[in-house]
Amino acid sequence: MSYHTCTPTKAHCLAISKAANRDDYLAMLDYYRETYQTDTPTDPALKTPGVPEIEASRTTSSMEDTSYKAKRCGVLPTTVTTMESGLGEHDSAIESLIHAVMDGGVSNEQIYQSYQALPFPGVSYLTQDIRRILLRRLSIMQKKVQNEILWYLSIVDDMKAAEIPLTKGEWNSAIHLAGRGFSKVSSLEVEFALRSWKEMEQEAGVSGNHVTFNILFDIAAKAGKFALAEMILKEMEARNLQLNRYAHVGLIYYYGLRSDGNGVRKAYRDLVNDGQIVDTAVLNCVIAALQHAGEIPAADQVYERMKIMHTRRTGRKLPTNCWTEARELGRVLNHAATAFHADPSKKEQLQDDQSLAPDFHTVVVLLTHHVSHTGELQRIATLLEDLQALGLPIRGRIFMELFRGFALHGRTHYSLWTRARLESVWNSFLGMVDNQTENVVVEKWIVIWAIRAFAKCGGAERTLEIWNELKSRWKRGDREEGVALGVLGVALNRLRAGGEVKW
Repeated sequence: MSYHTCTPTKAHCLAISKAANRDDYLAMLDYYRETYQTDTPTDPALKTPGVPEIEASRTTSSMEDTSYKAKRCGVLPTTVTTMESGLGEHDSAIESLIHAVMDGGVSNEQIYQSYQALPFPGVSYLTQDIRRILLRRLSIMQKKVQNEILWYLSIVDDMKAAEIPLTKGEWNSAIHLAGRGFSKVSSLEVEFALRSWKEMEQEAGVSGNHVTFNILFDIAAKAGKFALAEMILKEMEARNLQLNRYAHVGLIYYYGLRSDGNGVRKAYRDLVNDGQIVDTAVLNCVIAALQHAGEIPAADQVYERMKIMHTRRTGRKLPTNCWTEARELGRVLNHAATAFHADPSKKEQLQDDQSLAPDFHTVVVLLTHHVSHTGELQRIATLLEDLQALGLPIRGRIFMELFRGFALHGRTHYSLWTRARLESVWNSFLGMVDNQTENVVVEKWIVIWAIRAFAKCGGAERTLEIWNELKSRWKRGDREEGVALGVLGVALNRLRAGGEVKW
């Protein structure tokens, strides 16, 4: 059994009148294929109000709510099949917890607070059904937040203390959260994940499956432990565990981290040849991997081809902006290759239904690269125009990256990152905050980079004015304010000392 076999195929030109075929998807990464330039058509009805417009020349250029909506997105059952009674004084706390886990509008924090009202170990007071739903609810989070991760892991510890077995899926979630709980994966997270896997197999007697090993591989790769990642792949092969869609995507990113552009292309071809579904999420991973491999023109070319494929495949829906819907779609596509193996026509239809259009994450991946490495304002302005043309929602992350760009590239000779443009972006940001635009709020990293941007381009007095305006709109904790005040202090000290402000 081998995980690395494929035969490259000559790309066919796309035709408007027919669905894209396997060769078309393979051709997305054919760097030597002719390059197309496209101007994404702008539908006025899709324009996003408030998107900052950046003119980069020298002559001064209704989506679903992304909050948790379990009832809408279908991630929870609506009934519980079993309940126990006669628990006396704790009935009220148990009932409160049951209502919380069954209500899709209740946050994870509220659920955990309800759970804490039970005596230790709280899981022993719950039925099996409620325990399963409780752990599932707490394992689903839009962003990996340390507190939420600890809530899940603490209930796992309670299960162990009560000697209640965990399911394979619950063990997998625990390993994932232990190893991927933070944006940067270190050796410590790798150690936690491997320890949890050892406990799962050797102490609990639960054998890992392909999901378990895909999680371990992903953690090892993102920590830069490439030898360990290869060992995990070999263990999968020894156990005859097939690569699923998630594992194929993980391999694409893995080769990017290893700066192996050809490996990225090979892993992508393997995904297509294995019959896996290609969608925006897969192509976003390809773009990020090629960037890591240092192949920026190739990454940009994939992006241009995504726009071409979208404009030529009329009637396709844009990728969903509901994170829970996207999560469930990923689960469906993960099983598609196996589920429709005996009926290729259904798999082809499912593939044809998938959007290949750039989504918000696509734009952010490209924008972040240009802010961090090239400082090419013209390219960034084009990406913002694409954001509007595709009808994608503006979010605070866009403003954070723009402020970061001014902090890194402003006030240098012949720079296009001028104070006038910074003030324009600032006014757009304040307007959207004051109009309570969804997903545009004052938060820590926006505050930090806005302070640094104005320190670089606007001077001490203007920086203090910006801080006061941010402060009046920021719902913050003492710790976050302390971090921001530290950044402000450093900026003002550098300005008053007359030195060059660098970040």
